[in-house]
Amino acid sequence: MSGGKTPMQRMLERHAQSGRIEWIGLRPARREALDAVESAVVSLDGLDGDHGRAGKRAVTLIQAEHLPVIAALLGRDAVTAQDLRRNLVVSGINLAAFRKGALQVGSAVLCIEGPCPPCSRMEETFGPGGYSAVRGHGGWYASVVTPGRVAIGEAVRAPDVDGQRVAGTDDMKSAQSEPE
Repeated sequence: MSGGKTPMQRMLERHAQSGRIEWIGLRPARREALDAVESAVVSLDGLDGDHGRAGKRAVTLIQAEHLPVIAALLGRDAVTAQDLRRNLVVSGINLAAFRKGALQVGSAVLCIEGPCPPCSRMEETFGPGGYSAVRGHGGWYASVVTPGRVAIGEAVRAPDVDGQRVAGTDDMKSAQSEPE
C-alpha cells in the first residue's frame, strides 16, 4: 500500500472533478426571506450577514443536483434554493463524500458535519408531503475550519495543505498547528 493508505482510503480521497458555487443566500433574521448575494465573507461564526450560529451549523450547503429531485418528489417543475433556506448551493461534487471531512469553498475551509434534516417549514413552504420530499436531499451543515471568502463561480474541492490533499479536519488542525 502506497503511503500507508488502503485502497478504500485512496478511493475516498478522489473526486472526478471540482465543484462550483452556484448561489449564495443570507438569512438576515430567523424566518425572514433570504437575500441572494454574489459573494460573502465566511468567519468562524458563519457567513457575515447571516443569522446562522457558530459551531457545527455555521454554514448550510446543498447540491444543485438535488433541487430537481425534490421538485420531482413534489410534482413541481422547480424548487429554488430560497425555498430550502440553505446558504450555499454547489454543483459538480458530491457533498456526502466530504462528511466529517474538510471542504474548500472559495478561500474558506469548512468541515461537513452532517446532513440537514428538513424542518416543519417544509410543509409550510411546499404543502403536505414537503417534509418527506426533502428527506435525504436537504443538504449539509458545516463548521468553519478556516475563514475566507466565497463567491459565485468559485471552486468547491478537497483542500490542499502544503501541496497535499487533506481528508478531514483532524489532519487540517495538525497541519495548521505544526511549527514553521
